[in-house]
Amino acid sequence: MSLAAPPQDPHAPRFRVRPPANWMNDPNGPFHWRGRYHLFYQHNPDAPVHANVHWGHVSSPDLARWEHHPIALTPTPGGPDEAGCWSGCVVDDGGVPTAVYTGVDRDHSGLGTICLARAADPDDPALTGWTPLPTPVVTGPPEGLDVVMFRDPFVFRHDGRRWALVGAGHADGTPSVLLYDCDDLTDWRFAGVLLDGRDPAAAAAFGDRATGWECPQLYATRGGEWVLVVSLWDGHPWTTGYLTGRLDTGRAPTDLRFSARAGGLLDHGRDFYAPAVLQEPDRALLWGWSWEAREPGEADWAGVLTAPRVVDVHPDGALRVTPAPELHRLHAAEPFVVAPGRSALPAAYDLTVSARGHATVSLLRSSSGAELTVGLDPARGTVTLDRGDWPRGEAEAAPVVVRVPPREELTVRVLADGSLYELFVGDRAVVTERVYHRPDDVRELRVPSGTAVTGWELVPPTRG
Repeated sequence: MSLAAPPQDPHAPRFRVRPPANWMNDPNGPFHWRGRYHLFYQHNPDAPVHANVHWGHVSSPDLARWEHHPIALTPTPGGPDEAGCWSGCVVDDGGVPTAVYTGVDRDHSGLGTICLARAADPDDPALTGWTPLPTPVVTGPPEGLDVVMFRDPFVFRHDGRRWALVGAGHADGTPSVLLYDCDDLTDWRFAGVLLDGRDPAAAAAFGDRATGWECPQLYATRGGEWVLVVSLWDGHPWTTGYLTGRLDTGRAPTDLRFSARAGGLLDHGRDFYAPAVLQEPDRALLWGWSWEAREPGEADWAGVLTAPRVVDVHPDGALRVTPAPELHRLHAAEPFVVAPGRSALPAAYDLTVSARGHATVSLLRSSSGAELTVGLDPARGTVTLDRGDWPRGEAEAAPVVVRVPPREELTVRVLADGSLYELFVGDRAVVTERVYHRPDDVRELRVPSGTAVTGWELVPPTRG
């Protein structure tokens, strides 16, 4: 089933990964196998609410055309994942794709276990069958750390050895990432705390609001630096952050240390959380979860994944992030014409705006004349997204302001698909927001003179 089928709900994105109906949250286990990209996600197949957690599954040959597959992981009655198959990753274990995930049993007390499930047929490019192992490889957090949050394993390689991260929070309110040696994927050894919230770079980047770090991810850049991504939990999903630095082996091969030098927010919007990373030989790809800002039950679906993003690091330690180039396959054959004054916008588009002086671009107009605007100020290095006429309570009516180094020309790329807006500020910052259009709102572009604009409608890609 193609993801580009016309949605009945006008707020539903057509070209981003989401299930045909019901609940979605965290992306899990992005994985490349036999010429296809596989992407899994937290999914309640029965209702658009966060409960009854399974793993949904899609795959793509090119990051533009996605196909739905049967549910990959289902809770096992009486098993370690009876109360949910929660977040994790997928790895190649000796030629067998293997899901490494958080299992929650019937007596769940806030702490997960680490479970494995093997692909039933590794020769199946669609990976449609999975067999869970009956016993967790890690039954809970290590003793002596007073851990009160323990979940979301992520497996990676360094210097030929396999390691895993687990997100954690401690009783004193300190968030951390725990490290495990799992060179043998069925035999895990606790190797210490990789990093916690008291680290100076982490404290400077995130402050002390988070009490747990969820969904830790780690990837290597082309320049040899490493990036640690964490989702900041303060009793609820809050936001996401990153730290750049070195990953070094100590005196023993089973001693690994991460030295952070810089950090910041991974996304500056209000609707982005729990990203997952796929490390490829020449790049790293990242997807995030964009939650609903509507009340539960307003639609028969909830949650969508962002467009795939290529992530790297600038020389100053700041994150470098751009849309995956494969997204150009969604462009219509010709860009749409931007006329002087106001121009109609399609429901899904890819728009690039460049300005050398202060400029304000409008993307949406209400019946009262209010506008959804993006303000660019190259001299100050700011981009401001103002959607004050589409608020979600008084606390969220303020504009979103992103700051980047000042420059002669500032470029913003807007990927809009239904209610999902992703703004890429050059290659230094991203803003992910959900904006729900009212029936009398008008999608139209208003651009001041002297501002360069190019846009494409997003259309189902042709095969080949």
